[in-house]
Amino acid sequence: MSDNISYASYIKVPELLALQQPLSDPMEHDELLFLVIHQVYELWFKVLLHEVDAVRDRLLAGEALPALKGLKRIHTIQRVLNQQVDVLETMTPVDFNLFRRLFSSASGFQSTQFRSLEITSGAINPRVLKAVADQPGMDDVTRRLQAPSLYEALLTYLVGQGSALPAEVLVPGALRDEERPMSQPIIDAFREVYEAAGRSGGRYESYLLLEHFVEYEELWITWRHRHVQMVERTIGTKPGSGGSAGAAYLRKSLVPRYFPELFAVRSELGT
Repeated sequence: MSDNISYASYIKVPELLALQQPLSDPMEHDELLFLVIHQVYELWFKVLLHEVDAVRDRLLAGEALPALKGLKRIHTIQRVLNQQVDVLETMTPVDFNLFRRLFSSASGFQSTQFRSLEITSGAINPRVLKAVADQPGMDDVTRRLQAPSLYEALLTYLVGQGSALPAEVLVPGALRDEERPMSQPIIDAFREVYEAAGRSGGRYESYLLLEHFVEYEELWITWRHRHVQMVERTIGTKPGSGGSAGAAYLRKSLVPRYFPELFAVRSELGT
């Protein structure tokens, strides 16, 4: 290891601080905050992809405890993402509109890292994927479409622990269309785990995994909900930037999207 490594050179502080390049001239006061928040989001998305990939691989290898450890870190990062909305909400509509017109063709809707997170988690709307087809990072999106998702890894783990599931639900990509019908065999497998844990404490690692997956979905729903509120607070019902539908589009996403059967099973427990 070189003795010449310093904090600034290791973290690349000069390069990092040079990445905030406002479009307003002179710079509107709140544009710096807006740039930093969204750049930090992209950095956290990078870490989340790294962690979700690791959890998926652990589950595919049948290793529940390391997967649970990774999920705890993921949930903590998700809570940080939610807290960042508080900072964005300190920006008033008047402040935002002073520079919003300058990036009217750009939108967080176009984040290919977030689309990669959706795909790797277990869901994607084909229309959304088509809308971002020309954005940087689509190579990673395309690669992830061919790889097992986090949801498929969970189901593969459960099969290894004795759950009966049809082979077709384990095929990479089989469950990703968020408009697909609910799978009763998956619901039945989840019910079996919950009932085993409730009766005798059996299959407890599988039970803990299911609850962590519920938390993962819930925290994304919370983030999307907070994002809707922030958008409505800032631009009302106007269309979003980059051609998106703004809050109207975001409101449609406030339902379980990645693991719908994990929420549907709750209606069958205790019956």
